[in-house]
Amino acid sequence: MRALRLRRRDAGDLALMRVDQMESDASVVDFTSRLLAGLVRTENIAALRQALPEALPWSTFLPVEDVEILLADLVTTARGAVSLDNLTPIALLLTQWKHSAEVYADPALLAILTREPEGDLGPVPMPGADE
Repeated sequence: MRALRLRRRDAGDLALMRVDQMESDASVVDFTSRLLAGLVRTENIAALRQALPEALPWSTFLPVEDVEILLADLVTTARGAVSLDNLTPIALLLTQWKHSAEVYADPALLAILTREPEGDLGPVPMPGADE
């Protein structure tokens, strides 16, 4: 048994699992993030780019230059998340990139969001930069 789901009426569900299972899951994620990082740094990046739509079908809607950024972000975030034993940053990153792909997949929405001046207004200054 991998995990026992505890359904709660007043809050989010909880998962109860053995520590050895949690540790083995963490080691698999650690290995995967290191393998991904190694592939990105070598000449195998083309193979990784080609395999990405299999793992993330929505990535086909991203521009080529954004796919490169996605791969770099994924490696960096995965390595950091594994070092914290917290996979939430990876899930958040994938959700953010999926939303970007949704925008690129809808030409009308893309036109609205990139139209000047109502759409993309360029880079946003860091908070407190003008103080």
